Amino acid sequence: MSETNRLIAIELDDSGLPAPTPEVEQERRVAIFDLLEDNMLALPQTEAPEGPYALDLSIRDRRLVFDLKTESGDPAAQFHLSLSPFRQVIKDYFQICESYFDAVKRLPPAQIEAIDMGRRGIHDEGSRILLERLEDKITTDHDTARRLFTLICVLHFKG
Repeated sequence: MSETNRLIAIELDDSGLPAPTPEVEQERRVAIFDLLEDNMLALPQTEAPEGPYALDLSIRDRRLVFDLKTESGDPAAQFHLSLSPFRQVIKDYFQICESYFDAVKRLPPAQIEAIDMGRRGIHDEGSRILLERLEDKITTDHDTARRLFTLICVLHFKG
């Protein structure tokens, strides 16, 4: 991993959102921890300041906002993405996560595994959409996109 093409801090602006359930809060903590441990993120523009970067992720005016700053806090880039392409996959992801969390409490391992495979498939679809939406804006890898998609879902949590 390059010392410059990476995230070193992540903040979620979840102001105005209901308090997350313990499961959603755990997903958030794990995604942030995993992202900070291992990620790849680069700004392809030649005029963009060099990283590493801090990311503020928020939803403003019904748009997903990626606000990147340099390690010293200087603006690096800001992208506003439409949420429309994410809506169905986020809805599907929350539904299957709810089924998964319920299954863990009462179903045998084989059924839990089947639900988890579906959850991973929907998660992969969300990260694919994110990679498409970030094309020409941010260069990242699949694992980083998966974890970022988890954080986008957390920002959509309605309680």
